[in-house]
Amino acid sequence: MKKGFKAVALLVVIMLFAAVVAACGKDNKVSVGIVLPTKDEPRWVQDEQRFKDALKGTDYTTDILFSQGSSAKEKENVETLINKGIQVLIICPQDGDAAAAAVESAKKAGVKVISYDRLITKTDAVDYYVTFDSVAVGAAQAQYLVDHAKGSGEPLYLYAGAASDNNAFLFFQGAWQVLQPKIADGTFKIANSSEAEALKGNATLERDQMSKIIGQITTNWDANEAKNKAQTHLTAAAADMKGDVAILAPNDGTARSIADVFGSDKDIKSFVVSGQDAEQASVQYVIDGKQSMTVFKDVRNLVKDAMGMALSILDNKTPETTGEYDNGKIKVPAKQTDVIVVDKDNVKSALIDSGYYKASDFQGL
Repeated sequence: MKKGFKAVALLVVIMLFAAVVAACGKDNKVSVGIVLPTKDEPRWVQDEQRFKDALKGTDYTTDILFSQGSSAKEKENVETLINKGIQVLIICPQDGDAAAAAVESAKKAGVKVISYDRLITKTDAVDYYVTFDSVAVGAAQAQYLVDHAKGSGEPLYLYAGAASDNNAFLFFQGAWQVLQPKIADGTFKIANSSEAEALKGNATLERDQMSKIIGQITTNWDANEAKNKAQTHLTAAAADMKGDVAILAPNDGTARSIADVFGSDKDIKSFVVSGQDAEQASVQYVIDGKQSMTVFKDVRNLVKDAMGMALSILDNKTPETTGEYDNGKIKVPAKQTDVIVVDKDNVKSALIDSGYYKASDFQGL
């Protein structure tokens, strides 16, 4: 009896230990893996916290990793998250094409993939896409330049994001649709792109045509590269390409750099420059009159939409979508989030009163 009791007791201990190990393993599993491009831009650091906040109050867990501008690191991050047992991957690709390999490994592991903010291209391993309407963003930037044009023959400086980012093409597509008629009627004259000049009669552009233009005017989303390119363009510009000018800058980080360069040129009388993302530093620039506008993409809503999609998947429900995007391989179901144009006139109502920023974050509001 004594030996039997010991055997039963030992069996109970083993079973309890196994249960604890199993529970710990379950608790250590990550529900939603998130991969963001870099920690070196304010936008993505803000997203990190918002994703964490979005899961508060749920039974699900998340792990957020940064690729730091490297597609190789991005693939490593995805593999790390797969090994942690993720069921859903939310990923903003560093390079839309290069990210295909990473998400294909996720698909093989049975993970649902949500492409976040930027579309992953040339693969069928993307289940959903959460994005702002990038064509509408570019159109809004361009419309602001058109609405604030001075007379006719105004020099127009064009800049774009990275050629590796599908969104850069969508932004430029939207901008070109608005700007081209005003280039054709003489309102604007292209100052810094021979490729754009050669195609100025085309109301719409094919992908390879946009690629040629973007190849000349890319900033690679890098503020220093934008600064150097703007300096090069102004140094080469003739007198009739200065004075009052319009500048299509792709985002806030590049807009500030470009604005600083144009603002320091004594031959630039005035300039209107676009931006997007409503970065805090650019909001201050808008208040100070150094940057004309920014397209406010309320990332709180984008994060909410992405996490809502993830939670629907985890709860075995079909996520809500509002459209689709062709990624070169399949048409990806998408949820689009609205954008708002912000300038000095509505900066307070759009960004402060909405609770996105605090008034104490700025001077001269």
